[in-house]
Amino acid sequence: MKLSVIIIAKNAEDHIVDAIESVKEVADEVIVVDNDSTDRTREIAEYLKAKVYTLEGLNFAKLRNLGLEKARGDWVIYIDTDERVTSELISNIKYFGRLSAGQISNINNEIAAFKVKRKNFYFGNHEWPYIEKLERLFKRSVLNGWRGELHESPEFTGRVAQIEGFLLHYTHRNLSSMLQKTIECSKIEAELRLKSGHSKMTWWRFFRVMLTAFFDSYVRQEGWRAGTIGIMESMYQAFSMFITYARLWEMQNVKDQNNK
Repeated sequence: MKLSVIIIAKNAEDHIVDAIESVKEVADEVIVVDNDSTDRTREIAEYLKAKVYTLEGLNFAKLRNLGLEKARGDWVIYIDTDERVTSELISNIKYFGRLSAGQISNINNEIAAFKVKRKNFYFGNHEWPYIEKLERLFKRSVLNGWRGELHESPEFTGRVAQIEGFLLHYTHRNLSSMLQKTIECSKIEAELRLKSGHSKMTWWRFFRVMLTAFFDSYVRQEGWRAGTIGIMESMYQAFSMFITYARLWEMQNVKDQNNK
């Protein structure tokens, strides 16, 4: 099995080395889709022998689809610049790669994709209690592409299985990066909601979306087990929803004014 690793990157000169190094043992090729970085991301990736392609705009489905278009492996795995592939996950990918086509068919019943477990870490090495399971490893021939500008999802035909091993996700490293992410993503989120004809924003909707976000993070994901980090992250999630819907309120008012 030949494996293509696809990495979406933007101004990631501080993280791209570790991301690429974590997959070099198992990757037949590394493809970096550079989202118009203004730092040394492209230069560093090329120095590490990655194939680099540039695409502007914050449509994440298009970014992932460009990587898929350029990939030549039998299988593709997507990772982010702030993620690291563990040795256990690499070992299991290698094991799967050693199986013959007949063994794959018989044992795995035509698996088209694998879910990968992801551990999140906030503000350095503070581990989040909730473990995500994400579809990240795909048979290239049955992956038809991705859809969705921001919260993109894969379209493929076939069965999904679970592969053991973890992706380690070092997100929200500091308050500055958290706020910058909110500023960038909230505008796209609000625009998408406006295009979809979202109901008119009223005062009580702000409380509902903020409380829902806080509950999901602090209770459902058991953020309370993370102590101070848990309350900070959960409050941040509520704040992010407030900014997104405040932008939506602003856009709706501008639209109403223009229609008068």
